[in-house]
Amino acid sequence: MPGKSRKTRRSLVLLCFFSFFSFFLWVTLSLSFADIYYYVDKDGIWHFTNIKTNPSFRLYIKSLYKSPDKDIRDYDAIIKKASKRFSVDPALVKAIIKAESNFNEKAISCDGARGLMQLMPDTAKDIGINDPMDPEENIIGGVKYLSRLLRQFRNLHLAIAAYNAGPAAVRYYKGIPPFSETRRFLKIVLKYYRKYKLLCSKKNKKSLFYLQPIKNPK
Repeated sequence: MPGKSRKTRRSLVLLCFFSFFSFFLWVTLSLSFADIYYYVDKDGIWHFTNIKTNPSFRLYIKSLYKSPDKDIRDYDAIIKKASKRFSVDPALVKAIIKAESNFNEKAISCDGARGLMQLMPDTAKDIGINDPMDPEENIIGGVKYLSRLLRQFRNLHLAIAAYNAGPAAVRYYKGIPPFSETRRFLKIVLKYYRKYKLLCSKKNKKSLFYLQPIKNPK
């Protein structure tokens, strides 16, 4: 019986140890854009990494990070092409689209703004867009218009405000117009702009790491 009792205590110790360790990993790493993999070698040593470098590694913790919406991936190639053509940060373009239409290519506002980047009919005509409901035309036209505003005001916040309220309003107030909608729009765009910049940075700089190997406690 004493031997069985010692075996039970050892099992409880192992359970408590790995429960705590799992929680620690979950809190500190699952929010860092990485799945965690592990394997146990012949000496009972646990090895952890964020990249499955060989078949011995098995998934240990699934990251809470979710990849961008499918809609964003669907339009990513068009956004990159238009952004490069008009020298605009693609993260800013995505932020504008997210704030304007939430990546809904069929969106039509009460004021008549259409498509992903919510182009008004007069604006679409001015920048040479024939069908603002066509995703590619809409994005190209919207990025072209945004590029024009960035050059005109030479200030990110003013350009974003002008995209919502119109350049005339920004010139009239000599700054961001006092409209609640415009100020809310600016805040939302900047929030998503930071988010998409971070996602891009994390994607481009993902690196391999290993955690200190852990041996089963006796």
